[in-house]
Amino acid sequence: MERAHHRQRPASRRLARLVLAPALLSAAAAPALAERLDNEVAVFAALDKVTARINRLEVRLNETVRFGSLKVTPRACYSRPPTEPPKTTSFVEVEEVQLDGDEKRIFTGWMFAESPGLNAVEHPVFDVWLTDCSQPQKTASQGRSRAGSPPAEAGQSEAPEPTRRRVRR
Repeated sequence: MERAHHRQRPASRRLARLVLAPALLSAAAAPALAERLDNEVAVFAALDKVTARINRLEVRLNETVRFGSLKVTPRACYSRPPTEPPKTTSFVEVEEVQLDGDEKRIFTGWMFAESPGLNAVEHPVFDVWLTDCSQPQKTASQGRSRAGSPPAEAGQSEAPEPTRRRVRR
């Protein structure tokens, strides 16, 4: 009797593998889509290296704030809900106002709050880095016009995100 029980165990394991394998493969193949929140305000920390003072800058999207000789303009600010792992990104343009009044673009690109040194503004007197986004608009899956949106974030496609539906049972 013990031998018969021993023979059934491998068969049941094989059956379990056959049943579970496709489910595990489909779960591994489908990427998990974390909900992205579009925000209306980008929050920066700005350091004046001469005075060693750090200021908090809260800037609405597509508006410009001046810090010393720098002009900071966020174009997009994305975050995730508190239940998701943090990922806060902003597409930013930074210009320096020269002594003669001309403006020189010194930074254009994505800033990452979790990695402030990754894409940083390089300036001898001022540092600016993203710390947060605030005032969420709506989720990207609810849809928004792509015409006025900034370039896709690194690793993202230009296609709109698929709509997710919840099935109630």
